[in-house]
Amino acid sequence: MTSKEITLRDHFKELRKRLLICVLSVLVGTAVCFSFWQDIVLLLEQPARFYGAYSEQGLIFTEVTELLSTSFKVSILGGFVLAFPIVAYQILRFVAPGLSTKEKIYLFTMLPFSVLFFGLGVAFAYFVLTPSALHFLLTFGTEVATPFIKVSNIVGLMVRLLFWMGLCFQMPVIIFILANIGLVTYKGLSRFRKYWLVLSFVLAAIITPTFDPINQLIVAVPLMILYEFGAVLALLIGLKK
Repeated sequence: MTSKEITLRDHFKELRKRLLICVLSVLVGTAVCFSFWQDIVLLLEQPARFYGAYSEQGLIFTEVTELLSTSFKVSILGGFVLAFPIVAYQILRFVAPGLSTKEKIYLFTMLPFSVLFFGLGVAFAYFVLTPSALHFLLTFGTEVATPFIKVSNIVGLMVRLLFWMGLCFQMPVIIFILANIGLVTYKGLSRFRKYWLVLSFVLAAIITPTFDPINQLIVAVPLMILYEFGAVLALLIGLKK
């Protein structure tokens, strides 16, 4: 047996170990969230209820298995959120042998900031974006029809908005890492700024469930600010080098 075959076998053993830890962490997180799935659903519907976007009848379900499947959905998604730091750490540990010492330092240093910025994106979506968007959607045309909101529909919409805004808020972290390893520069980001202005509104149109310009601005403006923040970080890194 050659050394190459031994190395490959060890590599797959390491992959299996990391995957097992990730799966177990998600399962534990899912079990914890399943104990509180009703509270999670009530939390997700709170922006619409708080702003009076629908009447006091609350959420409804129209299929026999809808509420059960929704409870599993929010539990699994909540499990992923709780396990995200562990999963991200395991991914970094798996790819670390192929990275230089400098790249390892950058990645492991930025992991807590990645979690922080994802949380900021989720908080922004929950407290700023979703109240406005849901109020618009659920009060539009109420003179013609009364909204009866399915639990699976509101949960799916809220999860999508929270996830994508959390992902968008990763931009400064990504730019910081790319600038440190020399893949992007402040000059390059400056030249791309005019394209990012257009791209921000395209992303806002995709992320937001409404077609009104106010809610699209609520998404596009933070995207532009995050880009500028990332550009400043790239500038500081360039000056340091």
